[in-house]
Amino acid sequence: MGFPPFFRVLREKGGDSAALSLSDFLAVVSVDRPTKIKLALSMNPLLMRPAELTDAESIARLINAAFNPERFYIDGDRTNPEKVRGLMDKGKFLLLWDDAALVGCVYVEVRGERGYFGLLAVDPARQGAGIGARLITAAEDECRAAGCHFMDLTLVNLRTWLPPYYRRFGYAECGTLPFPIDQRPPKVPIHLVQMSKPL
Repeated sequence: MGFPPFFRVLREKGGDSAALSLSDFLAVVSVDRPTKIKLALSMNPLLMRPAELTDAESIARLINAAFNPERFYIDGDRTNPEKVRGLMDKGKFLLLWDDAALVGCVYVEVRGERGYFGLLAVDPARQGAGIGARLITAAEDECRAAGCHFMDLTLVNLRTWLPPYYRRFGYAECGTLPFPIDQRPPKVPIHLVQMSKPL
């Protein structure tokens, strides 16, 4: 008779449950995927820290993976390490790490009494587990501590699933903007939707 999956993996780790990685855990726990991830996060809390210049490549890689759904209206990657480093001159990235793996990031910028966050990105394999919510809260806390009274964000109008998500955090649509000319030309007409909330 073979060992049940959990005990088989545990035996392979020499009986040390602390040696089980998140992927090990997700593979052996018999619950739905979002519950698996939430349980794993509670067992292995993520580390949040500000980004350093040496993180630029990891940040760009994560953003491009998370923004892959944009490919239906724009070709190419969403960003690159050079652009990430350029943003660090104006604001900062907050990062969430699971051991050595970058699983989430958000860009935060203070603009007088208004804060801004963008490039919210979560590892596609870890989405739906509250990582995005934690990053949004951290971005808001960062700007609130800097004296901001409002928080702003922008999104592409074709990503129609995003406004309902942000409304859950108190954001409301407040205007539109042209699509930035410094981005790759879109394949279809698009614009940005502005959303905001008081802090």
